[in-house]
Amino acid sequence: MNSAERSVRLKLRVWSVISLLGSAILASAQTSYKFDAATVSGLPARNIGSATMSGRVAAVDAVEQDGRITVFVGAASGGVWKSVNGGTTYKPVFDREAVQSIGAVTIDPSNPKTVWVGTGEAWVRNSVSVGDGVYKSTDGGENWTNVGLKDSEHIAKILVDPTNGNNVVVCATGHLWDDNDERGVYKTTDGGKTWKKVLAGANGSSGCALLAMSQQEPKTMYASMWDFRREGWTFRSGGPGSGLFKSTDGGDHWSEIQDSNAKGLPPKPWGRVAIAVAPSTPPVVYATIYA
Repeated sequence: MNSAERSVRLKLRVWSVISLLGSAILASAQTSYKFDAATVSGLPARNIGSATMSGRVAAVDAVEQDGRITVFVGAASGGVWKSVNGGTTYKPVFDREAVQSIGAVTIDPSNPKTVWVGTGEAWVRNSVSVGDGVYKSTDGGENWTNVGLKDSEHIAKILVDPTNGNNVVVCATGHLWDDNDERGVYKTTDGGKTWKKVLAGANGSSGCALLAMSQQEPKTMYASMWDFRREGWTFRSGGPGSGLFKSTDGGDHWSEIQDSNAKGLPPKPWGRVAIAVAPSTPPVVYATIYA
């Protein structure tokens, strides 16, 4: 066999191998593979960045409008952040304000351009930062105005009436290290121009721990009051000022939920109480009670 014949046979073998590989790839491409939740059920979530982590996130609220999800995030010591793409990217929108500790963020359900922020983280650990009241934005978080309750120091929750954005109820936790008057539940009916204390604590160390309501029945609200005090060597959570309250007129009047009108609650004294109303079924109320 001469060199020319050997060359021809080598080329034929190479083309045969390429043809077989091509057939295998084509057959593989045409094969349908099942892909469902079970396919990835064994893959755990993992953090892919960034390497610089944030601190505590104290509050989150979001709204979907015209197919776009806008998110506001309140950080325990890092101000307010806004996303207009469902949380893919964020920008700080509170950097020009005097305080950066955030306890509550609420978007007005009837007007997403109006955003309310309560300053002062409500998780009152010994390293917590204080706030200076309630802020309001009417342009989607671009500019802010302090509208009062400057001595509350810590605000845990803000509820906005979905039928009237001027009606707002604020849960002011109050000072951590000493007694003060500006604590409890406050309400405004003029968009923050004036405030009225609608639920006061039993003593100077009791403030509001949390508020809850259903968008379906905004007149019915629940508030937990918390009697607490932090000192340099200890922390007292609980006392005669702790309790659970209900309003059926949008926060104007409150009655205490206790053994005489509700069964199944633990004996007092209580510490902090967390409450939530089932969005789909307003009569269903959940309470986590430190007792």
